[in-house]
Amino acid sequence: MKETKVPLALSNTYGKLPLNFEANQGQVDAQVSFLARMPGYTLFVTSDEAVFAGRDGSVERMKLIGAKRKMRMELLDKQLGISNYFIGNDPSKWRTNIPNYRRVALREVYPGIDLIFYGNESQLEYDWVVAPGADPKQIRVKWEGPNHLTKNARGDLVLSASLVQRKPVILQEGKRIEGGYVVRGREVAFELAQYNGAKPLVIDPVLLYSTYLGGNARDIGSAIAVDGSGNAYVTGFTGSSNFPTANPLQASIGGGSINYDAFVTKINAAGSAYVYSTYLGASEFDGGTGIAVDDSGNAYVTGLTTSSNFPTISPLQAGNGGGNGDAFVTKINAAGSALVYSTYLGGSGNEGGSKIAVDASGNAYVTGGTDSTNFPTTAPLQASRGGSGDAFVTKINAAGSAYVYSTYLGGSGPDGGSGIAVDASGNAYVTGNTTSSNFPTTRKPTQSHS
Repeated sequence: MKETKVPLALSNTYGKLPLNFEANQGQVDAQVSFLARMPGYTLFVTSDEAVFAGRDGSVERMKLIGAKRKMRMELLDKQLGISNYFIGNDPSKWRTNIPNYRRVALREVYPGIDLIFYGNESQLEYDWVVAPGADPKQIRVKWEGPNHLTKNARGDLVLSASLVQRKPVILQEGKRIEGGYVVRGREVAFELAQYNGAKPLVIDPVLLYSTYLGGNARDIGSAIAVDGSGNAYVTGFTGSSNFPTANPLQASIGGGSINYDAFVTKINAAGSAYVYSTYLGASEFDGGTGIAVDDSGNAYVTGLTTSSNFPTISPLQAGNGGGNGDAFVTKINAAGSALVYSTYLGGSGNEGGSKIAVDASGNAYVTGGTDSTNFPTTAPLQASRGGSGDAFVTKINAAGSAYVYSTYLGGSGPDGGSGIAVDASGNAYVTGNTTSSNFPTTRKPTQSHS
C-alpha cells in the first residue's frame, strides 16, 4: 500500500533546520549544563545523565552508570545564531545573546572514553569515542522512563512511542565493526566483534524521531510495538475530533456521551509518514491498552469498550456482555485496510483487556481483569472466579474463530493481569497484581496450554 505523506510534527522545511546546543546561563534549572530543543522534545544534560523531556509530558532519562562525577564539558563549533529568553515582566530574569553550538563533548566520561552529542539536521546523534587501549565495556547506560524498553528484530532500542534509538554503527578507521546493544532490564551496554584495541573506535547510535500524535483534546498513548522492518504501531485513546488519520478504517470519532475512541497508528520506519492511522470505537468510551504485531505486519489490539456497537467482524462474542464494559480483541491487516476479526471478550460484569501478545502462528494471547462470574472460558485452568475480581488469560487462534483456551487466574481477593509474553513454544507468561493470600501457585505445570 502506498504510504500517505502526512507530516508528523513539522513541515519538511522546518524539520531540516540544524540542531543546536546552548549552555545553561540561567534559562533552565541550575543542574542542567546544556540543552538542545528538537521537534517533540528537549534534551537536558547534567553531570550524570541526559534527560529527554517530551512536549507531551513524557520523560526518558539516560543515566551514565559508573561515569566520572566531574567530567569536563566542552561546547564545540560555535554557530551564528543566538537564543533569547524574555519570560515574564522582570528584565533581571531575562537571558539574552546565548550562543549556539553544533556539538557538545563530555570528556573522559569513562577512562579513555568521550561522549559527543551533535545534530544531523533535526535528529540527535551521539558518539562514544573510545581511545586506543580503553575498554568499551565500561559504557553502561540505564534508561529510566514510564515505558518498557525493548530491542526489536533489527537491533533498535524502542524507548517509547516517540523515541526510538537505532542499532549503533561501530567504526574503526572507516571500517564497520559488527556489534549492537546488550539489554538487561533497563540497562544497556554494547557488544562488539573483534577489533584492534590499539586504535580508536567510534560507537554511533542515532535517535530516529520524536513526534506529537494527537488533536485538539486529550490523547493518550498506551502501548507500542515494532515490526521487523522498524515500523511502529501505537494504540491508546483520544477525545480529539481532529486526531490525525491516514487511510483510516474509521475516519471520525464515534461520539456519544463519553466521547473517547481507541486509535491505532502505524508509522513507517523513518518516522516520516503514517502508513495508516484510524479511530477504533463507537458510541461510548473505547480505549486501546495493548498492541502486538506479527511477522506479516498484522496488528493485534486489546483494550476496554463500554459501547454496545463496537465494530466487530467474525466475532467470537458479538455483543457487550454487560456491566460497565468488556475487553475487546481486534486484528487489523498489515495495510490497515481491513479488520481481520474483532470481538468483545467479557461476561455480565466488568472487564478490561490490559496487554496482548502474538506467537509465530498468529495466535493472540490476552490478559486483563474481570469481575464477571460468567467470563467466557474454554479448557480453563481455573473454571470460576476466585474472589471479587480475577485476572484472565485467553488464547485466540490465528483466524479469530475459536478460543484455544480461556481461564480465570486468581484467588479470593482482587487480582488483575497487566502484562503478557509468549515464547517460541507457545507458552504464555503473565504478570499482574494480587491481594489474594491463596493466589494459585505451583512449582511445575499441571496442565500444558501451548
